Amino acid sequence: VAGLAEAGADVTFHPLGLRFANHFVEAAPASARPATRSRSTLIAHESTRALRMRQRNPTPTPRHAQVSAAVAEVRAVYADLEARPVERDCQRRTGCCHFKLTGEVPSLTHAEALLMLKAWRASGRKNIPEPTDGACPMFDVKTAGCRIYEARPFGCRTHFCGAAGGPYARREVLDLIRRLEIASERLGVRDPRPLGAALDRAGDGRL
Repeated sequence: VAGLAEAGADVTFHPLGLRFANHFVEAAPASARPATRSRSTLIAHESTRALRMRQRNPTPTPRHAQVSAAVAEVRAVYADLEARPVERDCQRRTGCCHFKLTGEVPSLTHAEALLMLKAWRASGRKNIPEPTDGACPMFDVKTAGCRIYEARPFGCRTHFCGAAGGPYARREVLDLIRRLEIASERLGVRDPRPLGAALDRAGDGRL
């Protein structure tokens, strides 16, 4: 401070430090100032940053697209099953369509139930019947056949009565079963359910 006073500067004390009333600092030349980025450079920088954020946090796939992918995978599994050389000779006795008689009800993954429901609605039907005789709701008494045969579940495709050659061994189709499970897991559903309960869940949108 003493040195500044001797140099002729008007020096007064200030609570936040020294205040120089007659001391001016010359502005730094333009060459010494920090370079400012152009507007186009800033926009490009922000675009790159936004892209990186999207890559880290990708936009969720729409629900309808997820369902479509799951249904497509179920169809692919069914096609692969049909291509396997496991011979069966169904006599269409329809015994397996009467759950009350066999004591067995097929379990469906959620993705399979969605395909069944899609096929049911595509035929112009809305409400799924509730048979009182213990038969499958998809069984048509008049034709003695399945109303959605092309979309019948995996259990119906692999379970055959003794006259038809018996059911598939699980080891023969375990890889296909796993694919069906994964298709449903991608929709957030892990537990297969009996046919009726599976269709109810697919119909009301519960996961």
